Amino acid sequence: MTVFAVEYVYAANSTETRNEVRPAHREWTGSLAQDGVIVASGPYGDGAGALLIFAASDEAALNSILKQDPFAAAGVIAGTRITEWSPVTGMLAGIAA
Repeated sequence: MTVFAVEYVYAANSTETRNEVRPAHREWTGSLAQDGVIVASGPYGDGAGALLIFAASDEAALNSILKQDPFAAAGVIAGTRITEWSPVTGMLAGIAA
């Protein structure tokens, strides 16, 4: 598996829609966490976006997963940055095989 850091930038004026869709989004992330696909995730403190750490076979597989996010379907994500990541120190070290 490859580890990817995914940064979401939320659309301007999307707070109300995010609040409505958040339960479905958290159910989606929770299910992926149980399956070991999401290693960690959570919003930034300023509310402008979020960071999600995924383990996926490749970027194409990751993009397929991201399309299933209820936030994506609701149109609240204005931008996504995907970066392959190799954690070498700390709790996440060694999760990529």
